[in-house]
Amino acid sequence: MNQSRWRKFRKRVVRHRMLILMALPGLAYLVINNYLPMLGVTIAFKEIDYSRKGLFNLLFGHEWIGFKNFEYLFRTDDAYTITRNTILYNGLFIVLNTVVAIAVAIVLNEIRSRFMSRLYQSLILLPYLISMVIVGYLALSMLNVENGFMNKIILPLLGIDPVSWYSEPAYWPYILTFVNLWKNVGYLCIIYLAAIVGINHEYYEAAVIDGASKWQQITRITVPLIAPTITIMMLLAVGRIFYSDFGLFYQVPLNSGALKPTTDVIDTYVYRGLMTLGDIGMSSAAGLYQSAVGFVLILLSNWLVRRRSRDQALF
Repeated sequence: MNQSRWRKFRKRVVRHRMLILMALPGLAYLVINNYLPMLGVTIAFKEIDYSRKGLFNLLFGHEWIGFKNFEYLFRTDDAYTITRNTILYNGLFIVLNTVVAIAVAIVLNEIRSRFMSRLYQSLILLPYLISMVIVGYLALSMLNVENGFMNKIILPLLGIDPVSWYSEPAYWPYILTFVNLWKNVGYLCIIYLAAIVGINHEYYEAAVIDGASKWQQITRITVPLIAPTITIMMLLAVGRIFYSDFGLFYQVPLNSGALKPTTDVIDTYVYRGLMTLGDIGMSSAAGLYQSAVGFVLILLSNWLVRRRSRDQALF
């Protein structure tokens, strides 16, 4: 760097010194929390010897074994089941959560009372703030075989015999989908509502003058104008399609062995393997596999979006 560039750089630093000082804590957190742990990627390719202690030995002192830790995921009999469940559940969650969140956001935007609008927003967001452990016990209070609300109140009213919910896998795709929708739609709804509120009302006024119905206003004005927000949220969701909400798939079904065909996903499978075998290398390999697939999916999805509209792409 020559002298003139160095002087310009120093002037910029001096001019923006307060902004730089304000950014330092966030940058420090980013480095410590996000980048330093990436050194642990090497654990996925090693056989951990627990007799060798210390952080240095954990990162650099164990035997390299190549891709053997990845065999636990791909050579197991359950590999197809857990991969299928992870992709199908997350794909369904992405579509349903997006559609319902946009619909709820549009309805909330039509409420003219400021107090009622804030009240409904708070009530819809509340489930997102509840711990999944509590959600699991709420589900238990509904589905308990002996005293659950469904078996005690709802099913008798419909003339249906009680159901042993925690031993019947067929019901759980619907239960997990409903719980996920109930818990997460509020967060997405607030994001889409913020995008809708930012739309200029002159568009709607012109549409009303032209005789457009409410449905036409939604499909021709609202949805197209919040399309960039929808695209970004979808891209971020697709990048985590190989990750699962561990609490949803572990806490809500109460880790019931009978439900594994429909509730077991990559995260729960790896957790059980880690707790049973204590194999850190295997769990690290699973995490690296999920991250690598998510990274590729984000690049691919962003490329497809970029081909259609450069303005809506992430990068």
